[in-house]
Amino acid sequence: MTLNLQSKPLIGPPIHGRSDDFLRSHQTYQVQFYLSALICRMLYFDRITLRRGHKLLFSDASMTVQAGHKVGITGANGCGKSSLFALVQGKIEEDAGNFRMDRGITIAHVAQETPALPTPAIEYAMQGDAELTSLQQQIAQAEEAGDGTRIAQLHERFAAIDGYAAHARAARLLHGLGFAIGAENNPVASFSGGWRMRLNLAHALMCRSDLLLLDEPTNHLDLEAVVWLEKWIQHYRGALLLISHDRDFLDRCVNRIAHIEHQQINLYAGNYSDFERLRAEKLALQQASYEKQQKQVAHMTSFINRFKAKATKATQAQSRIKALERMQMIAPAHVDSPFSFSFRHPGPIPNPLLRLHQASAGYDDQTILHDLSLSLLPGERIGLLGPNGEGKSTLIKLLAGVLEPQAGQRDEAKELAIGYFAQHQLEQLHNALSPVQHLMMLDASLSEKEARQFLGGFDFRGDMALAPVAPFSGGEKARLALAMIVFRQPNLLLLDEPTNHLDLEMRHALSLALQSFEGAMVLVSHDRHLLRTVCDSLMLVSAGTVAPFSGDLEAYSAWLLQQRSRDDGNRNDNNRDDEKAAPQPRQSGKEARRQKSEQRKRLQPLRNKVNKLERQLDALHAQKTALDAQLADPALYADASADKIKSLSIEQRQLEQALAQCEEEWMAASEALENG
Repeated sequence: MTLNLQSKPLIGPPIHGRSDDFLRSHQTYQVQFYLSALICRMLYFDRITLRRGHKLLFSDASMTVQAGHKVGITGANGCGKSSLFALVQGKIEEDAGNFRMDRGITIAHVAQETPALPTPAIEYAMQGDAELTSLQQQIAQAEEAGDGTRIAQLHERFAAIDGYAAHARAARLLHGLGFAIGAENNPVASFSGGWRMRLNLAHALMCRSDLLLLDEPTNHLDLEAVVWLEKWIQHYRGALLLISHDRDFLDRCVNRIAHIEHQQINLYAGNYSDFERLRAEKLALQQASYEKQQKQVAHMTSFINRFKAKATKATQAQSRIKALERMQMIAPAHVDSPFSFSFRHPGPIPNPLLRLHQASAGYDDQTILHDLSLSLLPGERIGLLGPNGEGKSTLIKLLAGVLEPQAGQRDEAKELAIGYFAQHQLEQLHNALSPVQHLMMLDASLSEKEARQFLGGFDFRGDMALAPVAPFSGGEKARLALAMIVFRQPNLLLLDEPTNHLDLEMRHALSLALQSFEGAMVLVSHDRHLLRTVCDSLMLVSAGTVAPFSGDLEAYSAWLLQQRSRDDGNRNDNNRDDEKAAPQPRQSGKEARRQKSEQRKRLQPLRNKVNKLERQLDALHAQKTALDAQLADPALYADASADKIKSLSIEQRQLEQALAQCEEEWMAASEALENG
């Protein structure tokens, strides 16, 4: 069946956080780009069949992509997403059917390799605009030849494509992607692999393209750069094909989902959340998935109810409840997930698990974090926020004991068991050993059968469980590293970007597992969906300090954009009110600790009252549950007297009144505690 995507009305030009003056200076560029976008640019996939070797990726797939379509390509690892990109780029050919595109389409994509060039970073980014580069070369040749007429013609075209502002545009691209001001003049060879990938992304975004291909563009970005890139894509005029495992990023960037499964491409209108809902409705009709679906929904409902019973009305807590309720709605969309695992009970959980006292941390003679004092308590779930390079990973390493404090103390409880995940740990896997052998290294008494059963929950099944890990993909190695952490039964999880390389189904399974984890957790991630669903509090790492962040992730995104606007020098009087409204990090240092200590003492009676009321609520709920069960038993009405039934009914009403009164007192006390 042919699925035809109809184009939507076009939206405005790329903004990249520019001021009004900057935009006015780009009017020529905008008009030219607008007229280009109005041309009917189309990709046609007509009953396509594609194979890689002997593996059938998909067959009889048909769809049409037009200007303004932003299509998210999703599906399990190995289903053919990257092969679809290779087909569009002409690197491979279809095995059956017909793929074609209209003439004159300019395609931009992100190169996977960057040579160690002496070229300045900004020049490398500008080379993404091929016509701009060609015109610069032709102008130089015409000037050398003294051809005045040719020079005038070339400069006219150069102005038409807004070439005179290209340097500023490239600088803003680099700054938006996280490069410090001044770093744009450094040679490409001076940057590490991750930063070169950002250069490749800037190179692609610089191209005035009709079709943009992005394959996991957020893998090497921090949250600040991800937020900026979202804004850029939202104002991109051409067609977009996007592969991403970040559901929040997909939600904000695409208006269609092409999902590859069972060798078919199924097209859904809307963003990723819409896709999950529609696919859930589709799968709900399949009888074979019904029982597994109901178990998952029941598990999530139980967790949400337990969380609600203890949540205050703090912004972050309410945000998490809403996210969990949404997850309950879309649970059926993941009933056929190959992943199923959970954290077992960690055993004794000391209080506190870990304490930092006036600790400083850094590398060699450079201090990144100063004078930190904090305690990690059982049940705490902390998400770390902060611009790139401010010290989030440094703090995780300090907590993990990988990095010794330069000053101050790090004290850990005797029963502390840390589960630490960082990207460099993937390199520490033994290439010659299998997943089963890695697990048996952790426990010599573990049998091969037990190891295989455990690893099956991480989709290491059959021969794969016994194969050497050397040829494994980054996602497969990340899954194995996470499996080893789960197996150790930690009571403190320290996770630094655990979702890099993980597909959407594995991220969903990890989110479910972390919700049920009973220990404490500190998480660094640019996956906002994971942060929102598993973290109860947020802390901002910035300017050498770590302080609570009072808002939620949406507020943090707004704060990041305001910081970027201020750095660009584009803030005006109208921005000041917005800045005041945005949540700011709280005061840090000795004065902040003193004030915090005084606040804790002042609020302790309220905290005790809230805890007492929570215990009363738990007891009343237990009594009411038992009484409801007794009144629901048909045997009661067959054997008991009318007086006994009446007595139980009166007791039920009294319990309901007591519960209502207790809940009112608890809500009032919780609000008072929250308002401090």
